[in-house]
Amino acid sequence: MAEYTPRLKSHYRDTVCAAMKKEFGYRNDMQIPKIRKIVLNMGIGETVGDSKKICSAVADMAAITGQQPVITRARKSIAGFRVREGMPIGVKVTLRGNRMYEFLDRLVTVAMPRIRDFRGIPGKSFDGRGNYAMGLKEHIVFPEIDYDKVDEVWGLDIAFNTTANTDAEAKSMLKHFNMPFNS
Repeated sequence: MAEYTPRLKSHYRDTVCAAMKKEFGYRNDMQIPKIRKIVLNMGIGETVGDSKKICSAVADMAAITGQQPVITRARKSIAGFRVREGMPIGVKVTLRGNRMYEFLDRLVTVAMPRIRDFRGIPGKSFDGRGNYAMGLKEHIVFPEIDYDKVDEVWGLDIAFNTTANTDAEAKSMLKHFNMPFNS
């Protein structure tokens, strides 16, 4: 049986590589930047005392990514926030390979158009080494989440780790994946 290849992975091989090679004048295919991983983080620190909300966040993140998330725990106690060491304060997932391309496809084609008053994502959120970070105010923009069953709406941080050397290369590559930058 043939191995399944995500749509954006084929698009990267067929279209993006050629466009990047032409745009930046790479002589070797291995110089062309690619996305290494996508890391999703959902901080749920305000629900420190309720273990049911942690289970809900884990279920929602698993539905969004198709992968079991890791529960992040507090490293030290902070009395002002009512947090003790070892308490669960969030969930995170690292996506690589086919799941990463599937998530990126769903993010760009399905989730972003569902964001209220959406005018594009900021083009200045690069770190200087070709990595990009963005945030969503509501995790309910993904179609996998049933709005009626959600007890609380959480924000979602998304970080794209690329092999690009500069921000210009990374931004160009993400634009070829149809990321809607506003600047």
